[in-house]
Amino acid sequence: MKKLLLCSLLVFPAAGLRAESRVVPVLKAIDANYKMRKDIRADVTMTQQRAGQGTKIIDMAYFRRDSDDAFLIAMNAPENEKGNGYLRVGDNFWMYRKNTRTFQHVNRDESIGGTDAHSDDFETRKLEELYGPALDPSGAEKFSLELLGKVEVNKFEVRARVNDVDYPKQIFWTRRDNNLLLKQESYSLSGTLMQTAYFLKFTEVEGRFVPVKQLFIDEFEKGNKTVVEISNLVPGKLDDKLFTKAYLENLSK
Repeated sequence: MKKLLLCSLLVFPAAGLRAESRVVPVLKAIDANYKMRKDIRADVTMTQQRAGQGTKIIDMAYFRRDSDDAFLIAMNAPENEKGNGYLRVGDNFWMYRKNTRTFQHVNRDESIGGTDAHSDDFETRKLEELYGPALDPSGAEKFSLELLGKVEVNKFEVRARVNDVDYPKQIFWTRRDNNLLLKQESYSLSGTLMQTAYFLKFTEVEGRFVPVKQLFIDEFEKGNKTVVEISNLVPGKLDDKLFTKAYLENLSK
């Protein structure tokens, strides 16, 4: 009986003895790269194209502090958006409108300036907490080695661990040599492809690689896309008053 039991364990290993995850280490690497060592300020330009509506360019100032998951966005252009802004501190996210001088508590999936970019595109990534590996019918992770253009990448699928996410299903393409995220497909609960994002250019800041050019394609409303470009990145301690409603409101005066 003991021999039979030993043989069965060898042939049918327990779930806890399965191979270690290949997805989780990559998620951890992406999270580690996006966690800035210092506060940072930058200028952001978003170029939005909407089908039948032409092109809209939005300029903004961006301030970020990862110690408490805080960021502030102050809109500078176009004129009808100037003075508006967004403030995130911890789990609280507010949208400020200059014409009514009011703050509205909004969700992480709030569109920034009416574009295809959202709050979570500007915040500190915590993918490991939000997502886990998706499994195929055999129980194996949906993970493969592929080429994205001429770049060797890992392609893998993840599913949300929590409800507070924009998309419950994501597919990532990351470089095999350094785990940088190059492409991301985002799906609705029903499995509809909603958005494709490309991370086109990176720059190194304080030992971290920051995506300074990104393309977001709206797959649901065809013809809509947004290019996000980040420039003038300056790392360094930011004053606490920057991450307050009072500061954002004062900028619009």
